[in-house]
Amino acid sequence: MLDARTIEVIKSTVPVLEVHGQTITTQFYQMMFKNHPELLNIFNHANQRQGKQSAALANAVYAAAAHIDRLEEILPVVKGIAQKHRALGIMPEHYPIVGQNLLAAIKTVLGDAATDEIMDAWSQAYGVIADVFISVEAEMYQEAEQKEGGWRGFRRFVVERKVKESDVITSFYLKPEDGGEIATYQPGQYITVRVKPEGQEFTHLRHYSLSTSPGHAYYRISVKREDAVGNQPAGVVSVHLHDKVKEGDVLDISAPAGDFTLDQSKSSPVVLLSGGVGLTPMISMLETLLTSSDKRDVVYIHAARCGSHHAMKEHVEQLTNDHADQLRSYHVYEAPAAGESCHKTGFIDLPWLQTVANNNADFYFCGPTPFMKAINHALKKWGVPDNRIHFEFFGPASSLNNEG
Repeated sequence: MLDARTIEVIKSTVPVLEVHGQTITTQFYQMMFKNHPELLNIFNHANQRQGKQSAALANAVYAAAAHIDRLEEILPVVKGIAQKHRALGIMPEHYPIVGQNLLAAIKTVLGDAATDEIMDAWSQAYGVIADVFISVEAEMYQEAEQKEGGWRGFRRFVVERKVKESDVITSFYLKPEDGGEIATYQPGQYITVRVKPEGQEFTHLRHYSLSTSPGHAYYRISVKREDAVGNQPAGVVSVHLHDKVKEGDVLDISAPAGDFTLDQSKSSPVVLLSGGVGLTPMISMLETLLTSSDKRDVVYIHAARCGSHHAMKEHVEQLTNDHADQLRSYHVYEAPAAGESCHKTGFIDLPWLQTVANNNADFYFCGPTPFMKAINHALKKWGVPDNRIHFEFFGPASSLNNEG
């Protein structure tokens, strides 16, 4: 427990964190990887380059400071981060390293403004926050290991099948090399793939949503190939999976994780919206809804650049035919090629959305950041309450409220 003065000091730094938070966390990552380069085997290098990791950490630090006297209020945020930590293999011994470098970054960025009293308060506060994460993650490691078919850490899976779904998306069907059972999961969850591509100094880990409903003897992920665009380099892991990984090869996989999941306790209608490879958790949710005894009404809307980029189109059309009393599906193409048909050209907008769905539904959406911002803004403008808007977004969720 922190004393009243320490809490007061931490809260006094909240305005400073709001202004300098991402500068501090950017400095933190630079320091930590310089002092402990072995941690580059865990952290996503692409998110580091794009600033996503530092933005997400800045948001978490800001929230922790603002709620330092009532950390239970940010437990959902803690659990979301802890899910990713468990999937990546973050361990208790990593937290002192993080703390040492975070405090050094605060001191470096704030300079003389970071008084001894402030630094001492943050040292104490970090210890409390770290203990919360370690405790939550310990429970998650135990749960993942003790679940039927579960395991701790990484397990070897064989690529049983590799199926091209579109010009840019390929599915990988994964079965455990040991022939044992696999853990079930919630629709919307992901697994984490660990690879060491040829020529790379470090291992690389990526989260990939499971793209089919639970209950199979395999896991399926559907991966978009991320080629170089402008100043953005090609995706190390996606290109490796597409170009180098063959049927019969082995991948290291951690157990399913994630808190962006379909709420199966409800009976309300559901609208699923996806953009590009964001369809992966939506397909898992869709298949689950259609095999459930609840028979909830479902609308599924997918946006793609064009028909050649539209993955699993035939599969969704077959599901729509087989469940015509329950499912309506639509696809929107930004720039359809000659002869390609779609339900709307351009982008999903509120006037069109209002013609194919009702706002009394639960809405789940996933896709590129501009897509998610547009959908989130449209739903709020339509009057959909926050408790019926569900998404997963890397970074401060509040930024989805910005239209730009």
